[in-house]
Amino acid sequence: MSTDVPLDEQRRPSTGGSEPARPAKALTIGAVVKQLEREFSDISISKVRYLEDQKLLSPRRTQGGYRLYAPADVARLRTILRLQRDEFLPLRVIRQELAAGRADQEIAKASPPSNDQRGALRRASVEGGQSAQYRLEDVLEQTGADRALVKELEEYGVIRGEKQNGETLYDDTDREIVRATQELKRFGVGGRNLRVFRTSADREAALLEQILAPALRSRNPERRREAVEALENLAAIASNLKHLLLIRDLRKLTR
Repeated sequence: MSTDVPLDEQRRPSTGGSEPARPAKALTIGAVVKQLEREFSDISISKVRYLEDQKLLSPRRTQGGYRLYAPADVARLRTILRLQRDEFLPLRVIRQELAAGRADQEIAKASPPSNDQRGALRRASVEGGQSAQYRLEDVLEQTGADRALVKELEEYGVIRGEKQNGETLYDDTDREIVRATQELKRFGVGGRNLRVFRTSADREAALLEQILAPALRSRNPERRREAVEALENLAAIASNLKHLLLIRDLRKLTR
């Protein structure tokens, strides 16, 4: 039977007055499952262990090898389960979300994403592969952009369509870039202004390539798969860092 295990075996002695705060408690894996099963009906000990194997959870262990989940571990597990259930995200994308600092409170407060948003999240992968292809008319219809904007983005290298049978086709990433640019256009930001984003992205990509290039070029499929996952995690961390630096600088404008 699962029991609660104190994180700190020694408690501070009472100094009089109000009673000191009780130390946080750790839970065994069985107690964690019992605590969360009302919210997540499909949770099981084997599922939690699988998430550990995928390096998404890292509970500490006793000398006897028993897993002990601190409150932060339980909160992280709840975040993972909600991202799976509510946003239908694969573990690869969930790993990116966690690396970017996605918190359980943010997920609870956020409105459920639309099917298009879920699809964009799933497709935003650094790994190559088959991707949907869109004709120019489809991109314009789905994003609300005009031909001049798309042409401008191509001229400045922000998007790169692919020629097939005399027609230019665009992938999911190109389409989402056009969509984001269309939003910026409302504030007077044009394609030429986006060269700073293009340059920044090129430099970040070059840095990450230096870090992982040998593993990404490995002929060992397992090593290459691990490198791709690491690259996606690094990209998420770099994106979050860039966001934080931008927010810090923009705060100066509001003082």
